[in-house]
Amino acid sequence: MSDAFRAFVVEKTEGGVTGAIKTLTEADLPAGDVLVSVAASSLNYKDGLAAQGLGNLVKTYPHVPGIDLAGTVISSASPDYKPGDAVVLTGWWVGERYWGGYAQKARVKSEWLVPLPKGLTPRQAMAVGTAGFTAMLCVMALEDGGVAPEKGPVLVTGATGGVGSVAVAILANLGYEVAALTGKASEHAYLESLGARRIVDRAEMSEPLGKPLEAETWAGVVDTVGGVPLARALAQMKYNGVVASCGLAASAKLDTTVIPFLLRGVRLSGIDSVMKPKADRLVAWARIAKDLPLAKLEAIATDHGLAEVPDLAKQILTGKVRGRAVIDVNR
Repeated sequence: MSDAFRAFVVEKTEGGVTGAIKTLTEADLPAGDVLVSVAASSLNYKDGLAAQGLGNLVKTYPHVPGIDLAGTVISSASPDYKPGDAVVLTGWWVGERYWGGYAQKARVKSEWLVPLPKGLTPRQAMAVGTAGFTAMLCVMALEDGGVAPEKGPVLVTGATGGVGSVAVAILANLGYEVAALTGKASEHAYLESLGARRIVDRAEMSEPLGKPLEAETWAGVVDTVGGVPLARALAQMKYNGVVASCGLAASAKLDTTVIPFLLRGVRLSGIDSVMKPKADRLVAWARIAKDLPLAKLEAIATDHGLAEVPDLAKQILTGKVRGRAVIDVNR
């Protein structure tokens, strides 16, 4: 039987970086102790960058992007996995420094993998993907900081994106009063269907900070955008409020003061999903399987084939992808 398979490969030439679907063999794959038959991947902001050669994410070409993958083990030199095991991979610089999930096969390190959570299919796991995994880590950070539903509303910025959409759905399911920040008037009904009780116009949070403290409004914040909206949110936190910061869609800069931290005991918790230890990953994925309603996940996810990656990569970088895009590598 041939070991040939399809993959979306980006290559660098004098004219720039281009991507195309190519036929590869297992001999083309990088080193690793587990060979996976990939069922699905997903689209994330980093994938948009890698697919177009932006952001200096990819160091070596040719390269297979795709920071997420889910599938079944074909062969394994690791005692932790055997042929037939269903697995998920997010993070660990896969799709950036290492070949990723935009291929029908992937050879990876066993320590990067986690078992597919019970109750989820590979497609559903990729509808979650790095974005949903990050959203769950943000929710857990709020919980660890003592932010319970009875403490007050939680603001989710960049709410129509992958992280934001999943965060809204999980928080609403857990009983929180969710306020969703967006600049897209056409998406209000979508956010309300996920459980948002209030829509906050992005314009309200886009004016630079005028004073170090504003009215106490939010018990918690899941922030995906950084910049001015994050500075404004910090000034509006309730006493002992927690902000989980996981993105920079607006800006990597943060112009604020220490006053919210000193006078209101506000905590700013940084969320990293790339290098998160395996034990924490297992907890987060178990929580996702339990606390993210699958009906809401279906409303968040759309399905696409490998050939759509170039167009999707451009769209996600301009904020035109709503929710989560699942990439079926077999079509």
